[in-house]
Amino acid sequence: MRRVGLTLLTIAFGISIGFLFANRWSVQGQGRAGAGFAAVPGEKGGWDLTGPYEVVKDWPKPLSQLPGHEKWTWGSMEGVFAESPNRVYILQRGELPLLPRPQGKPVPDFGPSLSFPVGQVPFRNASQGPVSSPPGAGGPGADPNDPAQAWKGRMGIDARWEHCFVVLDANGNITEQWTQWDSLLRRPHAVYINPYDPDKYVWVVDDHNEALFKFTHDGKQLVQTIGTKGEAGEDDKHFNRPTYLAWLPDGTMFVADGYNGHRVVKFDKNGKYLMAWGEKGTPPNETRPGYFNVVHGIAADPVSKHIYVSDRGNRRMQVFDENGKFITQWPFENPSSVNALYIGADRKIWAFDDTTSHVVQYDSEGHLLYAWGALGDYPGALFNMHGASVDQEGNLYVAEVAGGRVQKFRPRAGANPAYLVSKPVYAAWK
Repeated sequence: MRRVGLTLLTIAFGISIGFLFANRWSVQGQGRAGAGFAAVPGEKGGWDLTGPYEVVKDWPKPLSQLPGHEKWTWGSMEGVFAESPNRVYILQRGELPLLPRPQGKPVPDFGPSLSFPVGQVPFRNASQGPVSSPPGAGGPGADPNDPAQAWKGRMGIDARWEHCFVVLDANGNITEQWTQWDSLLRRPHAVYINPYDPDKYVWVVDDHNEALFKFTHDGKQLVQTIGTKGEAGEDDKHFNRPTYLAWLPDGTMFVADGYNGHRVVKFDKNGKYLMAWGEKGTPPNETRPGYFNVVHGIAADPVSKHIYVSDRGNRRMQVFDENGKFITQWPFENPSSVNALYIGADRKIWAFDDTTSHVVQYDSEGHLLYAWGALGDYPGALFNMHGASVDQEGNLYVAEVAGGRVQKFRPRAGANPAYLVSKPVYAAWK
């Protein structure tokens, strides 16, 4: 009986201690209102659909406001770069017809029990399809010069090859129309200004032209072409459908090459070829360092000089030093397809994923820190992100190739600054 009594006393004591600790943690938890991962600490309700941002309405202004464009809208948005809040460059693959959402209609030619459009999803993909934005032959492995893979639409009806390059102000108005370059561009893919260049030359990557174009800041002159225009290859004078660029503080430039290539190419500040690294891998589960399948997003850490590369076809990040020495890698979730990478002043790495519509933050070692995003075509949703940029006020701009739009996101009042995409490095700019 005495042993039983001691046992019961021990159990009772344990229950009391457990109750006290549980109550203590409960009180502490109640005292930490909003503790957790909310973008705005202490916020009630919601679920961070747009993370720490709010969408800026009516940005950009409709393309249909331009004279002669009443029946036209933005095409597939390939790239965006914010030089400042009042000077934002965007690249698009021509214009598309301005259409309201169609009424649902059975499509028995496709199969039984099918209709178009599907409810609650975007009704038009501005990028993919035989009559979407020109020029066709856009996917990895596609040949820009193969007529069988070319765009099947009717120019002037299904699309117009106009306003491929424009500049917007803070209110979303078109302030500059670089239409003089429409005939030069074949498939403009990304736009940049080197943050360490005081002259602010504007760079355009054109993957069908197999070239990089360098323009004066006002867009009036083409001052340099790197690559052999219209001719594919993988040597010191050719690209194989290049995609994105990144720079280090000394002006060294790195090119992701690319949709059909399997390498990173390094140039000096004057555009002189220095070296390249990379070999063709075996997707989708290639793990060997330095093997690539769809070399897409690329970003450079200005301090460590590490080069981060989205090996999109193998769903992984590969990290190298500035001379191509492999450092580390980490996987992306299946079925992700990370198109763009961004590193700002805080040196965090942001990945903009197509298929999952997520904006994802990592530290330099690949540890997941935060993510947000949802698929759709309503304001704030994301549909096939392809480019991203941040201005000096912290506004985030996201280009969507399938969504056919660029969205501007403003930091929310009270947002946790750790969850904001970092402001950019503009080391040479005044």
